[in-house]
Amino acid sequence: MKKLILATAVATMMLGGCTTLDPYTQESKTSNATKGAGFGALAGAVLGAAVNEDDRGKGALAGAAIGGAVGGGIGYYMDQQEMLLRQELEGTGVRVERMGDSIRLIMPGNITFATDSDRVAPSFYPVLDSVAKVLMKFDRTQVAVEGYTDSTGSFEYNQQLSERRANSVARYLNSMGVGGLRLDARGLGERYPVASNDSASGRALNRRVEIKIRGMQS
Repeated sequence: MKKLILATAVATMMLGGCTTLDPYTQESKTSNATKGAGFGALAGAVLGAAVNEDDRGKGALAGAAIGGAVGGGIGYYMDQQEMLLRQELEGTGVRVERMGDSIRLIMPGNITFATDSDRVAPSFYPVLDSVAKVLMKFDRTQVAVEGYTDSTGSFEYNQQLSERRANSVARYLNSMGVGGLRLDARGLGERYPVASNDSASGRALNRRVEIKIRGMQS
């Protein structure tokens, strides 16, 4: 029982003990690697205790160690990828968001495509080149490219335009060396707006391409 309590305490300390300074917001935050290690340790402790009926405390300690290593590894890998993406995309107009062990790149339509066009704007090539460089360095990820539009025009037209735009971005990344098996492109048309379509500024925000990067399942 004491060992089980110790394993839980270790996992809790891993969740709250290590913080880093976010270089963009200058705010202190718990690193995702630390969170991953902590949650992995908690899950491992519970599982280890359940499996090892003869010595639940010993099983909890072993499970916490294994779970922490696995969770921390995933978090660290995505931490490093996020950091490099932020460095490469700073000042480009592309927003980088972290959601657990996945990363989302939000690319506004005004810098990716001309109005009503599905051809990537030549001025945006260097940005996609930077994204491709990071994706090739961190190749243990799956990449989903999603196209979105505002609500102007018919639903069918917007759906088709969003599909063509997502495919254009995916093809470009593939041409730069990102493996096709890692890429999945789809259009979502005017669905899932991030702002109101009642204003020009809102419609501009809804016209976008998002790239979602997540770790591959082993």
